[in-house]
Amino acid sequence: MTGTTVTRAPASGSATQKKARKAPFPVELWRSDLGKKYVMAITGILIMGFVFFHMLGNLKMYLGPLDFNHYAEFLRELLVPILPRTWALWIMRIGLIVAFALHILAAYQLTRVNHAARTSKYTRRDYIAANYASRTMRWSGIIVGLFLIWHLFDLSWTGTGYSFHRGEAYQNVDASLSRWPVAIIYIVANIALGLHLFHGAWSLFQSMGWNNPRFNPWRRGLAAAIATAIVVGNCSIPIAVQAGIIEI
Repeated sequence: MTGTTVTRAPASGSATQKKARKAPFPVELWRSDLGKKYVMAITGILIMGFVFFHMLGNLKMYLGPLDFNHYAEFLRELLVPILPRTWALWIMRIGLIVAFALHILAAYQLTRVNHAARTSKYTRRDYIAANYASRTMRWSGIIVGLFLIWHLFDLSWTGTGYSFHRGEAYQNVDASLSRWPVAIIYIVANIALGLHLFHGAWSLFQSMGWNNPRFNPWRRGLAAAIATAIVVGNCSIPIAVQAGIIEI
């Protein structure tokens, strides 16, 4: 009809009706709380594996300087001549740094989410019922993180106030831990590490969905065994140095 204005509905494929394009799957997974829990669990497994085998390597201190220094040199020579000397070691170090960074970032973001979702503060009853390792998870993580920086400077990079000789791993460990304040730092840090590992090993089963109540005693026993083995193994070294069992 003449003079009649016809209003057309916007096309179904118009820009206003188009959905936002999804990000790649790894990004979408990371954005979800479940994805962050998976990242925490997987990186936690990698870190626990590293800490355990690192402890086993450290126990070679009891075999004397020849064996321990040979072990340290073996790490530098990994995959030679396929890769240049120390390359494999640095690849593992970078991988661990990435795992640590993702673990810390996921923990921080999940903590923010939990705080935002909390409608009321813990009651005294809730606080007493909470597991000690769980309540101290954040602080044990901070202590371990600060100790890791100290440890790298102390025994890998520059030394911290003693005569540091690059390539002489056994002598550096003995010289560092012969100072009783440093021995105490190592013991306290490893106790904090044990608390962190105990709760981490326990909770990663929940994060991965492997939390059948029938297996709770087994999960708790495994978490306690891992944490105890690492704490006892690592703490024995500064104690042995102070007692003169390990010496140059």
